[in-house]
Amino acid sequence: MTPSTKLQASKPKKILLLGSGGLRIGQAGEFDYSGSQAIKAFKEEGIQVVLMNPNIATVQTDEGFADRVYFLPLTEEFATQVIEKEKPDAIALSFGGQTALNLGLSLEKSGVLEKYSVQVLGTPMSVIRNTEDRELFIKRLNEIDVRTARSIATKSETETLAAVKKIGFPIMIRAGFALGGEGSGLVRNEKELHEKLKTLYRGDASIHQQLLVEEYLAGWKEVEYEVVRDAADNCITVCNMENVDPMGVHT
Repeated sequence: MTPSTKLQASKPKKILLLGSGGLRIGQAGEFDYSGSQAIKAFKEEGIQVVLMNPNIATVQTDEGFADRVYFLPLTEEFATQVIEKEKPDAIALSFGGQTALNLGLSLEKSGVLEKYSVQVLGTPMSVIRNTEDRELFIKRLNEIDVRTARSIATKSETETLAAVKKIGFPIMIRAGFALGGEGSGLVRNEKELHEKLKTLYRGDASIHQQLLVEEYLAGWKEVEYEVVRDAADNCITVCNMENVDPMGVHT
């Protein structure tokens, strides 16, 4: 069986597409664009599209795009209800940014996707988990001998302070599982560290699931490539760019 016939044989009839939810003006507009294009592409293939996105100020939620739209919060509870009602064959997580990815991880962990036989389209859940969890991501890079900045993953203020002491200033603090690098930033000294921790922690509980305390790579240049690969192993470099910010700043 060739890759094309295999893909055709497993082609879903109904897809649940998760949007990115409520966004501020100027934030993550690419998710609305990519999601809208995905809906058009799926429908051209004769696939029914169910969209879950509470943001009414988007193109993808306009009348005539998706076959059915649920203006519901992007939570595990509501997503489970939609899946129970609509019984989609597949779910698309790649067009709703961090919100959709995190929700997909929750639905897999709770067993909802397996229970209702919902196939995950595109990037496998194992890869999403390895890239969203910054500690796992570093481990995977080490396995293929890719050098990375010294870093320590933490889950409490006590662990974060210990990690900063071990690595030393200046440091980058990055939040795992966060939309658009929220909570991440450069910390140069004790004063900036305590100011940062005030916004990241309430008591000893992190607003974020995970923080990464990372060595600051000042003076290095960052070149970014965006590569897309499909199920038939076709690869294309969509774009490459030299970031204006020095390496270690871009999130």
